[in-house]
Amino acid sequence: MSSSNYPVDMAIIPEVKAFFDPATNTISYVVKDPASNACAVVDSVMDIDYAAGRITYDHADEIITYIQDNDLDLEWLIETHVHADHLSGAPYIQEKLGGKLGIGEQITVIQETFGKVFNEGTEFQRDGSQFDRLFKDGDTYQIGEMTAFAMYTPGHTPACMVHVMGDAAFAGDTLFMPDGGSARADFPGGDAGTLYDSIQKVLALPDDMRLFMCHDYGPNGRDIAWETTVGDEKAHNIHVGGGKTREEFVRFRTERDAQLDMPKLIIPSLQVNMRAGKLPPADESGKTFLKVPVNGL
Repeated sequence: MSSSNYPVDMAIIPEVKAFFDPATNTISYVVKDPASNACAVVDSVMDIDYAAGRITYDHADEIITYIQDNDLDLEWLIETHVHADHLSGAPYIQEKLGGKLGIGEQITVIQETFGKVFNEGTEFQRDGSQFDRLFKDGDTYQIGEMTAFAMYTPGHTPACMVHVMGDAAFAGDTLFMPDGGSARADFPGGDAGTLYDSIQKVLALPDDMRLFMCHDYGPNGRDIAWETTVGDEKAHNIHVGGGKTREEFVRFRTERDAQLDMPKLIIPSLQVNMRAGKLPPADESGKTFLKVPVNGL
């Protein structure tokens, strides 16, 4: 679907509250419909002390408290993709506040790929049934009176989507801030050329569309930031801005990705997030374990 066919409505200006998680440099969002108390949560975080094998919920509790203190009604929990650098807090928040959990329909590709990597048994469903809604390109959904929609933007992973709510778009890992560039494209199913094409779809949105990032690392020592605009990205993004060609991007991204280490939390993150944020089932003793595939990634 071309960007001109998406149901963009710049007249709707949702309230956006950001929550930064310094342990994973992730930004989560509560997005409120301006015409009601309905809201959505985008890309929440569950805390893990990986060395200790300890799960906690401080970040998710902060979001829950904010929603409760402002008398908001949680209708959606959105995952822009299957994150490889943090664990989703969505099912924990859903248990406390309700709402539907949604992700792109290509989650099934991720489940099939990493179901094999982690040697999951037949009890692990690879059909996306762990989620309440699987979005196709252009699908719409309601947050109160506000119509939101999903844009299919693969390249970083096969299941990436940008979610647009009024004049606000939530970019996931498809884009970083202009001085941060773009995310890697070397995970299984990723592709630098496909990522470039997806970014062009995002940059075809209105120039004054607000863009909210899922991650920021404060390049060159600047303060952490997460909001920019389509126009600013188009003009100044160091990887794709200023008219950089697909060939230039693919060459740079491929060379850059070859130098990157794997994310520190990729092993627990993938196992949990492909299950919609739930831990693997306990064994016969009642204990829960995560697997480490040796030479498997």
